[in-house]
Amino acid sequence: MDATIRQFAREVIDTEAAAVSAVSSAVDEHFENAVRRVLDCTGAVLTSGIGKAGIIARKLSASFSSTGTPSHFLDPAQAVHGDLGSLRPNDLVVILSDSGETDEVLRMLNILKRLNHPIIAMTSSRSSTLARFASVTLSFGKVKEACPLGLAPSASTTAMLALGDALCLTVMKLRNFTADNFALFHPAGNLGRKLIKVSEAMTFRLGENLPVASDRRTVGQVLHEVSSIKRRSGAVILVNDTGQITGIFSDGDLRRLITDNDGTALNRPVASVMTRNPKRISGEALASEAMAILKQFRIDELPVVDAADKPVGLIDVQDLVILKMLDIEPDV
Repeated sequence: MDATIRQFAREVIDTEAAAVSAVSSAVDEHFENAVRRVLDCTGAVLTSGIGKAGIIARKLSASFSSTGTPSHFLDPAQAVHGDLGSLRPNDLVVILSDSGETDEVLRMLNILKRLNHPIIAMTSSRSSTLARFASVTLSFGKVKEACPLGLAPSASTTAMLALGDALCLTVMKLRNFTADNFALFHPAGNLGRKLIKVSEAMTFRLGENLPVASDRRTVGQVLHEVSSIKRRSGAVILVNDTGQITGIFSDGDLRRLITDNDGTALNRPVASVMTRNPKRISGEALASEAMAILKQFRIDELPVVDAADKPVGLIDVQDLVILKMLDIEPDV
């Protein structure tokens, strides 16, 4: 029995894999036309479909929205009961339907044509009603379903999914959509957090609450200078006369100094007790890179510097705790 179950499951996967492989034939001049229409659309790209195709349409809309193309889902059944009012003159509609003959889709199609909206059809047959009335048709051909009855949408929706991703990601590539853009649209979750820059994650900033002092001061003078900062960090960045970073003096350094000193700790030149040439990072680096440095060298604070090696911020472990980044492995 187990062998039979495994064999059938593998047949399902093989059938769906074959459907995805075959859908590459739909990447032709019609596909290029569809890509150009999405790129040239000055409104939103609405996706639509009923049943399982509707679920794939919802996913396609979400993918468009997160990769630089404004989009939302239009339910065909609700569309003919008022939701077509959400359409704007410059919107483009992408309709997914295997048969291209679904009643709800055709009722909506009739109104869309009267409203003169451009339509991209994603369907199995170019001779279907949907295909014949669409502005552009992406046909993935007749697909053998993986369902043992040959009825439940399975391989056909997988083909739609692959073709929809091809359309969406081709548009994304031509828009020159960058990792920075992606991070902007994905501020939550691991994907977004991995793409956050140090400059966005740090909470200690130059001109606001950044503890910076001259390395010509004594320990006591340094502590006095930064005492007015409302939010305390666990370290002070030390700079030379030209403003470039020369060291860092942490709470741990202060504790060790007081413990090991004869009572004159505050009068010591800070340059004699600071950590020289500390680890630092650019504000353009990813916050995940800062996390990796903090972990590797077992430190809690990391100065952020500009191209001239002048401090512009400080990122500490608490900034990363707030972003829930301590459990994210950096990309290598």
